[in-house]
Amino acid sequence: MHTVFATHSVDNQPPPFGTHNLWDDDAALREAVCREGGEAFSIRLAEYGALAGGRLLYLADDAHRDRPRLLAYDAYGRRQDRVEFHPAYHEVMGAAIQHGVAGLSWTQPGPGAHVARAALSFLHYQAEPGSSCPLTMTHAAVPVLQQVPALREWADKAAAPYYDARCVSITHKQGITLGMGMTEKQGGSDVRSNSTRATPLAADGEYTLIGHKWFFSAPMSDGFLV
Repeated sequence: MHTVFATHSVDNQPPPFGTHNLWDDDAALREAVCREGGEAFSIRLAEYGALAGGRLLYLADDAHRDRPRLLAYDAYGRRQDRVEFHPAYHEVMGAAIQHGVAGLSWTQPGPGAHVARAALSFLHYQAEPGSSCPLTMTHAAVPVLQQVPALREWADKAAAPYYDARCVSITHKQGITLGMGMTEKQGGSDVRSNSTRATPLAADGEYTLIGHKWFFSAPMSDGFLV
């Protein structure tokens, strides 16, 4: 018979976090959103607060236990250059994009929209911070892409509330994510010293990029700003 032996009582540790509504529990956040003009989105924020403080926390645990894997080649030696993630990661991304963490301020422009999107982000990253990079960059890339008429499809799909993890052309997707290539060996953190050069190929807007990127964020994305 096994007997449990207790060495001592530990009473200075917090209890398990459990399930919480991260919006309802945060009086300071609610006050700030109301003060800055986002009160009209309160119901939406409360719904996401419940999701972020519940299911997303458990999905984040699963996603973090499994490291992303680089799939350079398939079983037949064909080049893939694809990053594989745990299914829980894709569910976290899908929930965030569906609820507007990346695109609310562009799909529902109006008073308080940017405030509400920032609040959604604040709620989401408490549950799963690792997805903040592709979500934030997808949101930030939209107004840049909107300035180029030929890239309107990219802008619209980056703002859309649809997540599609497949490695296929954006013409087959309702929604996309975007990453960024920033630093390089030559410039490091001093982007003024970067030596990457873009050379136009033809009048259709295509370029060749010559450089050596040191840090390329969110390589699983559909497109990148460089």
